[in-house]
Amino acid sequence: MARFELKLPKMGESVAEATITSWLKEVGDTIALDEAIVEIATDKVDSEVPSEVEGTLVEVLFEKDEVVTVGATIAIIETAVAAEMDAATPKEPVQVAAVEKTIEKAIEVVAAPIPKIAENGKFYSPLVRNIAKTEGITMAELETISGSGKDGRVAKNDILSFIENRKSGSRAFIEEKTLSPIQKATPISVNGEDEVIEMTRMGKLISKHMVNSVQTAAHVQSFIEIDVTNIVKWRSKVKDDFFKREGEKLTFTPILMHAVAATIKKFPMINIAVDGDHIIKRRNINLGMAAALPDGNLIVPVIKNADQLNLVGMTKSVNDLANRARNNALKPDEIQGGTYTVTNVGGFGSVMGTPIINQPQVAILALGAIRKVPAVIETSEGDFIGIRQKMFVSHSYDHRVVNGALGGMFIKTLKEILEAWDLNQDF
Repeated sequence: MARFELKLPKMGESVAEATITSWLKEVGDTIALDEAIVEIATDKVDSEVPSEVEGTLVEVLFEKDEVVTVGATIAIIETAVAAEMDAATPKEPVQVAAVEKTIEKAIEVVAAPIPKIAENGKFYSPLVRNIAKTEGITMAELETISGSGKDGRVAKNDILSFIENRKSGSRAFIEEKTLSPIQKATPISVNGEDEVIEMTRMGKLISKHMVNSVQTAAHVQSFIEIDVTNIVKWRSKVKDDFFKREGEKLTFTPILMHAVAATIKKFPMINIAVDGDHIIKRRNINLGMAAALPDGNLIVPVIKNADQLNLVGMTKSVNDLANRARNNALKPDEIQGGTYTVTNVGGFGSVMGTPIINQPQVAILALGAIRKVPAVIETSEGDFIGIRQKMFVSHSYDHRVVNGALGGMFIKTLKEILEAWDLNQDF
């Protein structure tokens, strides 16, 4: 028999961990190839992890609601190798047996002698206990590590930082963690009339992702007002024919997204990511589209190669992703790989907003509500006041790599594209 380690798969460059929400199989159950074993959740989407082999589930390394790092082993599946050995050469069975023995010995080595729950009531995950065993960390040392996880739990990064600092002879890590701003926060008093509401799992993950973005990127904003009167008139004129021909409702969102994709093509240095001291220039333009969920949270499905779509294609993509987002029917790869994000704050009546950048991207655009406003209209016969349809656009960008000139020129060009809309064009 051989033991196969089922690992938490990679779910996108911005997703580093996931929460175990439900085990679909129990220890002792027979597992088929590609059969779902466990349900997981990230701040992006819920999904299932299938088995890469056939066999029997013999060990589960994480419990429900535990947070797991991408690449970590979450379960052990025992597979039958007898048939393979029968067909192998004499040398090959020896090699297989040696590999099995090595695997078994490795499992014995990392078997954690540290209890799951210490005498002081502190919980240690299987991953942390395994690392402690491998690195020779005693229970006494483990108890000195201040955890950054839920309820002060020691996370993988906490114990790895401890190991690194221990090797260099520094214990500054412990002092730093003890004096962290999170632990120094002023406690909030609660009286009998207050209601205490537990944050949702997705809410917690989004909160962490947003705080990380603010701490990572140097946010700065530019604003511009765009006259979309021609677009409003054109859509009103063609929307019925559009629905009859394409079977899709034509909203303002795909029109604006189509213009954003065209603008990004003119300014490729907006379509980048930062990796340390290096800039990653993205070849594809993948537009993230923030969509509201029924529970009030947001999800960001991605329109891949958005610059290659015409208006009809963009409309179908926008409608499809928005509908499936509301029904929690998005696939994991449909919320990955975004290179630039657009959020429609106008959908909630907001005139403008200052959105937080969706890491590892470097910019995000907020579309404000379209409003009828009095405006000065310039003509060859002079200026006069008229009623126009206008909207504000807010552009948040990372000032580490996007300066004010680029950030401002980007939305100025978007304004020019939208205001030059041809009332007589077809769709």
